[in-house]
Amino acid sequence: MKKRILIAEDESIIRMDLKMMLQDHGFQVVGEAGDGDRAIELSFELKPDLILMDIKMPKVNGLQASNIIGRQLDLPILLITAYSQQEFVEKSKQDNILGYLVKPISESNLIPAITVALHQAEKAKSLKRSAQSAQDEVQKRKLIERAKGLLMEKSKLSEKDAYTSLRNESMSRQLTMESIAQETILKYLN
Repeated sequence: MKKRILIAEDESIIRMDLKMMLQDHGFQVVGEAGDGDRAIELSFELKPDLILMDIKMPKVNGLQASNIIGRQLDLPILLITAYSQQEFVEKSKQDNILGYLVKPISESNLIPAITVALHQAEKAKSLKRSAQSAQDEVQKRKLIERAKGLLMEKSKLSEKDAYTSLRNESMSRQLTMESIAQETILKYLN
């Protein structure tokens, strides 16, 4: 499946060049914006795989737009600019900004940068999913441990017997251990 890219660049000639380079390399350009406001709108509307964002644009600049997009949508962004001053490099250090290209942009710079940025974005998504899954698992364990503790206290069961009771209830009613744990906690705390 073609990777979907949004181009946010106020100079229409550069925007057209970028679009042609991207399409020549099998990317799908899903939208084009000439200012930061439009880049934000299109990001919410299209949710592209990557955004190419110029820093200096009218209305909302690229760094401000990137910040808003990063906080709300967590979409990966590759900055493009005619300025390489340290000030811009420092301000571009946001979690969702995966790279920085200085104009004039050549195909030999653009395509590898996009390929790496897309790979890093996919890696970051995978890590976030793993972290969320681990966090969910910890919450489930805490819930089960709390229910087990209540069973031990209120029904005077051993730890093993309390766990066995939760597990048996889960299997006989074909509900998850977490559901049974929640019911148990509600039963004993009410």
